[in-house]
Amino acid sequence: MEKEYNYVTKLDVKFKHLEKMDVPQMVAECKDKWFNQTLTEVNDSVVRLGIVEGEYHWHKHDNDDEFFFIVEGQLLIDLEDRTIELNAGQGVTITKGVMHRPRAPKKTVMLMVETNNIKPTGD
Repeated sequence: MEKEYNYVTKLDVKFKHLEKMDVPQMVAECKDKWFNQTLTEVNDSVVRLGIVEGEYHWHKHDNDDEFFFIVEGQLLIDLEDRTIELNAGQGVTITKGVMHRPRAPKKTVMLMVETNNIKPTGD
């Protein structure tokens, strides 16, 4: 039985190619504490918008790398042996198979790039 989490994760592609995206408007309209929306597909990958505050759970992706880029706020990514601190304008790629836990001490807006078949809650 798959565990349920209190996150809003929308895997549908919100914008088609050549369709303009208004990220600040999406941020302003978001009322959820942990929200992910797939914005667009780029070849075999997707770009997702994350509007987050609080902690995600420990997880890993066995077959997929995951890129995080912080637009505003701060994201801490706990690894088993250290924590990576990301502030606005910074990013990091988490290698497939690496156990990690993202957490945002304050409202944070980030972009994520990952394969289009990744399971966001982990494998």
